[in-house]
Amino acid sequence: MSDALTLPAEARERAGKGASRALRRDGRVPAVIYGGKEEPTMIHVEAKELVKQLGTGHFMNSIVNIEVGGKTVRTLPKDVALHPVTDRPEHVDFLRLSKDAKVEVQIPVVFVNEEKSPGLKKGGVLNVIRHDLDLICAADKIPSEIEIDVTGKEVGDSIHISEVTLPEGSESAITDRDYTIATLVAPSALKKAEGAAGEEGEEEVAADEVEATEQKGDDEGEEGGEE
Repeated sequence: MSDALTLPAEARERAGKGASRALRRDGRVPAVIYGGKEEPTMIHVEAKELVKQLGTGHFMNSIVNIEVGGKTVRTLPKDVALHPVTDRPEHVDFLRLSKDAKVEVQIPVVFVNEEKSPGLKKGGVLNVIRHDLDLICAADKIPSEIEIDVTGKEVGDSIHISEVTLPEGSESAITDRDYTIATLVAPSALKKAEGAAGEEGEEEVAADEVEATEQKGDDEGEEGGEE
């Protein structure tokens, strides 16, 4: 599980765009804690500390203990609004967690034992379709990553969610299909697919050029007729 993070905060007395802009000018980021059958709590946090925690790469999948008003509130980040130009955080939503809460999160996958895959040893390529898995996890058992073993995998094999052993307290959020996570393909097949996509693009460009040339000829013919 990802290590829990601690984020100091202060209560917000005023809401609204004007108040939020003032906070940002002072190096703070407005935020809200909601859920848990309680009223939403408006807070603000230090921008530098928030950016530091976002930089860990696992902020959105970590329990964040928010310290506000002498109390610690156990939360899970649900949304971070970023400035469209600077990418600086402008607002954060935190979900308040109860002791037995379950949450839906996206957990990155990591492939292990690649040296034990005959297909990869022969030069095959692991074509990753899903880099993250949508899981429903117990709030106190959120894994930092999901390991997928490729031992024995040959070229042409596929890895589906049903083959993955999920940690205790976790289950797939997608239950209506046995979706594919990755496939093992031959390098030639991968290149052929990429080449086909490239050829389609070249054919489109060539067709556009022919159409433009024909249009130019028609225009010149019309001008000659007018004279």
